[in-house]
Amino acid sequence: MTIRNWMRFFINSLLIGGVITGLVSLFIRWDDFYRTYYEAGEWGELGAAFLWFVVLGFTMSVVAQTGYFAYLTVHQIGVNLFRSLTLWNWVQLLLIVITIVDLILFRFKPHASTLGDWGFYLGLLAILLIAAVITAFLKVKLTGKKHVFISALFFMIVVSTLEWLIGLWIQSSEGGDAYIALLLFPIIAVNMYQLLILPKYNAKSEADLKKRVLLYMLGY
Repeated sequence: MTIRNWMRFFINSLLIGGVITGLVSLFIRWDDFYRTYYEAGEWGELGAAFLWFVVLGFTMSVVAQTGYFAYLTVHQIGVNLFRSLTLWNWVQLLLIVITIVDLILFRFKPHASTLGDWGFYLGLLAILLIAAVITAFLKVKLTGKKHVFISALFFMIVVSTLEWLIGLWIQSSEGGDAYIALLLFPIIAVNMYQLLILPKYNAKSEADLKKRVLLYMLGY
């Protein structure tokens, strides 16, 4: 990928993370964060609070982008190690199941003391799984390759969960249920964007490089 296209990709991913986090925070953190400033008419403080969440979204976007490029390396290693895409897909399916079980038994269960708590956590898990399935279907539709479905699921579930552990850690250390919900949305949004859009940037970069070579050969 050319530097110019990578910068566009990076900035767009950054903006998606920031905007999504800021907008979602208005709903998730309104009562315990924004309402005080709103009722007091402290518009500057309210704007600063919103900006803080946008910056938080920028941070999660960087985390998601780091996770995506790490996944691309792991995926290639997995294919080379097992020497069969079919076998690697079965391994990815196993890791998806392990990740979901780990979330329920070791991340959610210790903090779910009521039926409402279980509804909250399982609702977040459902959002993650639904987004993963939708993204995987879109990836298959865009590429025309059915075998990418499992890899897309793996990335959206396993890698997103690893990135989401930041929110889970905040929850376990500070009881921040609001943050565990808030941080899920920018991770999902940025990862969906990366998985579906990066091939277009790669194709554009290849076209740009070919154009440069042609211009160089023509003496321009």
